[in-house]
Amino acid sequence: MHDLVHFHAQATPEKKAIVDLQTSESYDYRHADQRISQIASFLLKATNGKRGERVAMISRNSAFMLLVHYACARAGLIFVPLNWRLAPPEIGALIEDAQPSVLIWQTEFEALAEPGFGMVDPSRQFRLAETGESFAKDESEQFVANTQAADDDPITLLYTSGTSGKSKGVILTHKTVLYSALNFAQSSAVDRNTVFLCDMPLFHVAGLLAVSRTPLFFGGTVLVSQKFDPVNTFKNLTDPALGVTHYFCVTQMAALMREKNPPGAMKKLAHLTAIQTGGAPNPPAAVRAWAEDGVSQVDGFGMTEIGSAFSMPPYDVRIIREKAGSVGMPSPFTEGKIMTPEGIEAEPNEIGELWVRGPNVTPGYWNKPVETAASFEGEWLKTGDSARKDEDGFYYIVDRTKDMFISGGENVYPVEIEAVLAEMPEILDCAVIGVPDQKWGEVGAAIILLKDGGASMTPEGVIAFVKSRLASYKAPKHVRFVDDLPRTPSGKVQKHKLRDAWTG
Repeated sequence: MHDLVHFHAQATPEKKAIVDLQTSESYDYRHADQRISQIASFLLKATNGKRGERVAMISRNSAFMLLVHYACARAGLIFVPLNWRLAPPEIGALIEDAQPSVLIWQTEFEALAEPGFGMVDPSRQFRLAETGESFAKDESEQFVANTQAADDDPITLLYTSGTSGKSKGVILTHKTVLYSALNFAQSSAVDRNTVFLCDMPLFHVAGLLAVSRTPLFFGGTVLVSQKFDPVNTFKNLTDPALGVTHYFCVTQMAALMREKNPPGAMKKLAHLTAIQTGGAPNPPAAVRAWAEDGVSQVDGFGMTEIGSAFSMPPYDVRIIREKAGSVGMPSPFTEGKIMTPEGIEAEPNEIGELWVRGPNVTPGYWNKPVETAASFEGEWLKTGDSARKDEDGFYYIVDRTKDMFISGGENVYPVEIEAVLAEMPEILDCAVIGVPDQKWGEVGAAIILLKDGGASMTPEGVIAFVKSRLASYKAPKHVRFVDDLPRTPSGKVQKHKLRDAWTG
């Protein structure tokens, strides 16, 4: 079902498909197709041919991990990549929820895999060497056809990154990943000539679907890197031998590239079709700075539950500048609307909750019918994000609904304050949270990560800067400078941890 790797293996067998920058493994489409069939055949035997069984994997980014993802879909199994940055008890809870029949892990993650040892039959536990190159090598390379596949069959289970502190297993089907890829391709100009650098984690929706699955869907090339490093990533993006055309990162990663490389160096990225950003609203000042360097940095909006759904068009820098701060318009196969708390569709520029529907939307959460029902209104997924839509149809994420706080009776959206703070050249990153206040009920607290050389910054200076651009009630009443911000693996700031630390 939608097995485009097999199609490209027949149409352009020698075209480069996947390159692992860590191990130098390289797969053209014929070789990738053969390895996928080998792995699919092996996993079918391991699960006694029972469709719908889960295959859990704990691994750093690798070409092999992508092959296992495709093999599960080809075999009628469900791929469950687990976040290796979690603690063993957290991994154990996810394994208990997913109930996998097969557990695969890299040797360095033995302690993380251990909670699953008592839940998975020992004959179905597989410890990997670094590359996984010898895995299933004895299997036949004959194509495994998933003839019973249906559009709504689950092929992947992704656990949310937990900005609220609780992970849920999001069900991805043949249909949802297909339309997510179509959405991303149309909004990002992905085609068979695309070379996409992937250093987003493959246990995250952006890394697994947008960055990796989309170019392979269209016959392009994916370069798999184990991790983001601001200097090494920039080196890869500018290496003519690699020929990268597209890159995706969260906003903080883009900021770090600017911070850790020489002044003016970002102009060398003007050859890219686009640098896609997501994960958190991109401050308008950052978008304009990239545009000044001739780089189309285009923000978008997606979730594990909806894949790729909104994006700024990368083709016209003028529009990118004019609409800086917007996540763009709904992608071709997605509908969006803004709903007020009264259940009425909002007027232009009126803030409400973003609702989304389309064939890219998950059917629900694994083993959680109550949470699934609460997240939907008919066909519409309620995202939990406050947003607005301007007169031209461009959407702006205002904040997570739960992150909005009320100060003296006025609604305050932290992302608006964060966008102003991003204009201060000394600030690398920041997060604003609402904290209790005896007089106003709640007030803002700005948690700030400074750039090198920003030690002269003062809380008073920060507050005065915000007041020069926003109403006084929006300015933070508290400012703390920190060495780091708690993040999910996708780079989102975990504001619940900041709030817990403040009140605790």
